[in-house]
Amino acid sequence: MQNAFHQPVDAAKVPRFAGHSTFMRLPAVETAVGLDIALVGIPWDGGTTNRAGARHGPREVRSASSLMRSTHHASKTQPFTIANIADVGDLPINPIDLMDALKLIEGGMRTVIEAGALPLAVGGDHLMTLPVLRAVAASGPVGLVHFDAHSDTNDTYFGDNPYTHGTPFRRAIEESLIDPRRTVQIGIRGSIYAPDEHDWAVKQGIRIIYMEEFVERGVAAVMAEARQIVGDAPTYVTFDIDSIDPSMAPGTGTPELGGFSTREAQHLVRLLEGVNIVGADVVEVAPPFDLAGMTSLAGATIMFELLCVMARLVARRRAGGRA
Repeated sequence: MQNAFHQPVDAAKVPRFAGHSTFMRLPAVETAVGLDIALVGIPWDGGTTNRAGARHGPREVRSASSLMRSTHHASKTQPFTIANIADVGDLPINPIDLMDALKLIEGGMRTVIEAGALPLAVGGDHLMTLPVLRAVAASGPVGLVHFDAHSDTNDTYFGDNPYTHGTPFRRAIEESLIDPRRTVQIGIRGSIYAPDEHDWAVKQGIRIIYMEEFVERGVAAVMAEARQIVGDAPTYVTFDIDSIDPSMAPGTGTPELGGFSTREAQHLVRLLEGVNIVGADVVEVAPPFDLAGMTSLAGATIMFELLCVMARLVARRRAGGRA
């Protein structure tokens, strides 16, 4: 029986280097209506404070995602047979007006959510997650599982500028978009501006798991705690590619030595199984700093791992089960 959901182009019939460049080689559609999961590009890096280039991330991740096949090798998940998934294109953005860009991203994401689809977005610098959360958390604060080298809870940069890729989760807490007591940050590392840089986040209730603790405890124990922290309530997942060590993902704006291996990153995402995910993103892929497409491939692979977890969630909900 033929599956009625959107299917990717078969690489055994059309080679990966041919055809239209879409996420996972899925059809490009105009709206998210009728989709279970909408794959969205957000080509914007207006919050970047140093090495710009993440605006080119969605295009290169689309290209690298042609290497993804239809079945997950470990879980045997076939996401495109259990959920209706397609590429809805890039959200409109304004590359020269930060505040307008934030409004455009929020509005575009609201359209996706109001259509009934779970968004899986690719950026773009990490400030893009703030307007996405404004849309996702319109009815109340959500939990957050945050993989990153940086806490991104600083207050202002370059005077009193409150909107950069180093501030989105401080703003998200202030706007009651995320519940800090249901927020966990995993993989934080690297030099910081001052000894008390993370004190504000900790005082709000955020659980910060530094890389040193992650290494000591391991993937399974850390993710068991993460699942306990967010519980059964709606949760957003954000994966900054700089959480991966720059030896494996050099194409990013703020690389930090000592990060996850790509293998660890894959296992971290797989252990999100059972989390009530209401949206997710992969951010900070900056192709101008990449080597041989390594970082774009890492981004596409993490995207596929997230997609499989989300597709199984959709299938359980369709069958009447819990998240």
